[in-house]
Amino acid sequence: MSPQRRAVSLVVNGQRHALEVVVHHTLLDVLRNDLDLTGTKECCAEGECGACTVWMDGVAVNSCLVLAVEADGRQITTIEGLSREGSLSPVQQAFLEEGAVQCGFCIPGMVMSAAYLLQNNPAPSEEEIREGLSGNLCRCAGYKRIIAAVQRAAEEGRR
Repeated sequence: MSPQRRAVSLVVNGQRHALEVVVHHTLLDVLRNDLDLTGTKECCAEGECGACTVWMDGVAVNSCLVLAVEADGRQITTIEGLSREGSLSPVQQAFLEEGAVQCGFCIPGMVMSAAYLLQNNPAPSEEEIREGLSGNLCRCAGYKRIIAAVQRAAEEGRR
């Protein structure tokens, strides 16, 4: 193995992957290019937009800011990992039902951040939802429907 590459082991959406990665590649690069998990989007590559949000060991992170070698031995959940047995997660379903999906580019990151928020705060206020999504940008300016979707998912979770 060359000094420019390193072996890593990741558990992505419950499946173990042993990979040899270029040391300067990000987790986002590996997810999209090596594992073909293209739901996680690349946009700013600076941690400003949130389109690349995934969970690493249960914590929401911008995968464009995490080197793949830093993720060695970690549990990663992507947007593809939220659905179970072919069914959308409650957050994904609420985004569809509220019409919060516009162009769709920001939606995977928004959904991952919203699901993370609801795991940690099952009954957030509108202000807490705005704060929880503050690291995610929507260029279509669909925040009203996105907030409604998170509120709907929270309500569904309390039923």
